[in-house]
Amino acid sequence: MRDDPTKKAGDTVSNSTDDHPDPGLSAIMSERRQLINLAYRLLGSLADAEDVVQETYVRWYAMSRQQQEDIVSPGGWLTTVASRICLDLLGSARARRERYVGEWIPEPLPGRTEWVSGTPADPADRVTLDESVNMAFLVVLESMTPAERVTFVLHDVFRYTFVEVAEIVGRTPAACRQLASSARRRIRASEGPSAASATPAAQRAGIVRAFKQAWEAKDIDALIGLLAPDASATGDGGGRVSAELRPVVGAEQIARFYADRAGAAFDMTILETTVNGQPGLMAQVDGVTMSVLAFDIAGDRIQRIWAVLNPDKLRPWTAN
Repeated sequence: MRDDPTKKAGDTVSNSTDDHPDPGLSAIMSERRQLINLAYRLLGSLADAEDVVQETYVRWYAMSRQQQEDIVSPGGWLTTVASRICLDLLGSARARRERYVGEWIPEPLPGRTEWVSGTPADPADRVTLDESVNMAFLVVLESMTPAERVTFVLHDVFRYTFVEVAEIVGRTPAACRQLASSARRRIRASEGPSAASATPAAQRAGIVRAFKQAWEAKDIDALIGLLAPDASATGDGGGRVSAELRPVVGAEQIARFYADRAGAAFDMTILETTVNGQPGLMAQVDGVTMSVLAFDIAGDRIQRIWAVLNPDKLRPWTAN
């Protein structure tokens, strides 16, 4: 996954003159997918991840050819720079989230076959969908300190050693071990990611489909039967569109909330889709995506629903 640190610079970056194409360009640009995957997991926002990767490449090309050739591992350099930019952004994001209108939910990602025009067409720009990007996992990451999140993602998800992580985050390897341990405790305490993966995919899809059918029928009893008694439903409108400012808690309360919502939108179409690699739903009005729903399912009950309504976060789901 990472560049071999024993490589010499000339093995990766060309010594060619400016009169010829740089054969090392493809090697540098091939890191883009890795950087997008890393930055999205660190920030929970595809838009911010793309900005981070763009800034990382700007810094690379701001160097002279000699400076580039002096870097033994260009891929490692790009990862380090991107991670440090993310670390800085995570620190400032806390202040921004305090001013955010309502609840903040990570930006949902469609499945590979569901990307529409206006989003990256190159498969290398897409985020690899696995358990480390399901919504439950990303929500837990949001509860971590910036240093915990960066350390945990680099070490536990991308398999960097603590020595490598320490160099990136500016801590000692021992401190990074403690940060990762603290992050793992948060994940175990949340039970979100483990619960999501415990229910077979086919069963999760069936439960989401049943929720869709009950929602369309405004069948409150059926909705209640699909929800855990202490289930929660969180909406993110970001102040751009109407959304509950606080989570709705309790099976009956959630069932009535969604039944009322279906009744208020006569022309709403609900579609089954993939959200961050998991079965989810997409609500459209006149072909425009108005909300995307992600689910956390344990056993045969829905534990949590995250509904993203903020149009800024629905860019990958809406055609230009």
